[in-house]
Amino acid sequence: MSDTNTPNDLKKLHKDLKGLDRIGQAAQISGRPIAKYGIVLLFMAIVLVISFYQGGDGVNSTYIIVAGLLGAYMALNIGANDVANNIGPAVGSKALTMVGALIIAAIFEAAGAIFAGGDVVKTISKGIIAPELMPDTQTFIFAMMAALLAAAVWVNVATFIGAPVSTTHAVVGGVMGGGIAATGFDAVNWATMGKIAASWIISPVLGGVIAALFLAFIKHRIIFQEDRVAAAKRWVPILVSIMAAVFSMYLMKKGLKKIWKPDWWMVAVTGLALFAASVAIIRPIVAKAAIGLENRRKAVSELFTIPLICSAALLSFAHGANDVANAIGPLAAIVGAANTGEIATKIQVPLWVMGIGAVGITAGLMLFGPKLVRMVGEKITKLDRMRAFCVALSAAITVIVASALGLPVSSTHIAVGAVFGVGFYREFLDQKRRVKKQAEREAALQESIVLQSHGGASDDSPTPKEVKKAEKAKRRKLVRRQHLTTIISAWLVTVPLAALLSAALFMSLNGFLGEG
Repeated sequence: MSDTNTPNDLKKLHKDLKGLDRIGQAAQISGRPIAKYGIVLLFMAIVLVISFYQGGDGVNSTYIIVAGLLGAYMALNIGANDVANNIGPAVGSKALTMVGALIIAAIFEAAGAIFAGGDVVKTISKGIIAPELMPDTQTFIFAMMAALLAAAVWVNVATFIGAPVSTTHAVVGGVMGGGIAATGFDAVNWATMGKIAASWIISPVLGGVIAALFLAFIKHRIIFQEDRVAAAKRWVPILVSIMAAVFSMYLMKKGLKKIWKPDWWMVAVTGLALFAASVAIIRPIVAKAAIGLENRRKAVSELFTIPLICSAALLSFAHGANDVANAIGPLAAIVGAANTGEIATKIQVPLWVMGIGAVGITAGLMLFGPKLVRMVGEKITKLDRMRAFCVALSAAITVIVASALGLPVSSTHIAVGAVFGVGFYREFLDQKRRVKKQAEREAALQESIVLQSHGGASDDSPTPKEVKKAEKAKRRKLVRRQHLTTIISAWLVTVPLAALLSAALFMSLNGFLGEG
């Protein structure tokens, strides 16, 4: 393919994605509540049949059947809540339509779960409890069931109230609560829990700061320049190449970590090589795309469309590879314990268990995902394509930095924190503009007073309508505070609430079935 055709090819790709959207809108599945819940029931019925077949005639077959249903329920909730962070910015910025984004995310979530989800998972999430302290296999199974159901119920509630939460933290809380109820407080690895608690602050703050810094760079180096097109031709190739390098490193350390663990030097060298290659490839593409481009912010913002689409796909792939474990980890643990009668810290994941996780996440996303996608992409703050680009880039960079430092961070907290960071930086700039205009108005008023005192006249004094408009602008917030409060509150209660619910569920299960 020649360079002269490349910009046209990119435009054609964008048109094709809009075509997918029209196909999805024609189906209108997500707009019909009866159809949505009918599909959920069908999915659960299929899982029931598969779990029944896999359980066999053993005494523990009931546990496998129940666990299969719980794992499917958790997978649906992961898709409904967690995936919004990957595609929300692209949808909010109109780089992708809702249905187009859902189709891309569904394909790459499933691909990540199936091809890079790993065939071995840790049964005790993040090393939260010591399995050797479990008195018997039945107690362990009950604890895992309670953890899985508690995490799924809380994520379901969070989705209902419109709060994107960390499904990993929900599972961690569930495992902790079930472990404490089963064996006491000594079973919990409190050092690990301390690191997870610290990540509640580290993740969103780091994501927000990095996103705000990139947005500040774009504003000052491109948008605030007199010739925006010339500035874009200079800096957009570098910014997009940074994204290409960062995402290659992100996939190597995060997206493929369960099937390949390269050394850091290899990751760094790959990132640098891809950055250099990307600059050479992208610079002529951007130069050609900039021909005839209007010297306006919105026109320049269009140059970030294709990188945003790619980022949505890659973030979804990495998410599917990693967070499918939140559904299949406890499920695989229960299946393994029921089949062998032993408690293992790592277990081979049966293909049917992986399938439940992958299909469940995809179904949850397609059926219930739009609510949280709109929350992340549109309702917290207004995103254009430059701001959305900063959010996506920040999410990948923060995960890489945290991984290098050994910090357990939440990708949900990072992405949402980046959206807040972009929004608060917009507020900062808006406040500066208001202060400047206020100073200009006060100077004009003083000049008017002086002229009038000397018998002159001036029309520069603000009218009552202008004063009222200025006061209204002063009170305007570009980040919606009600969403900020709801989301932060949900983050803070995720682990303790999931733990309390899990403990209660475990005691109920053990009380009713333990003696049997």
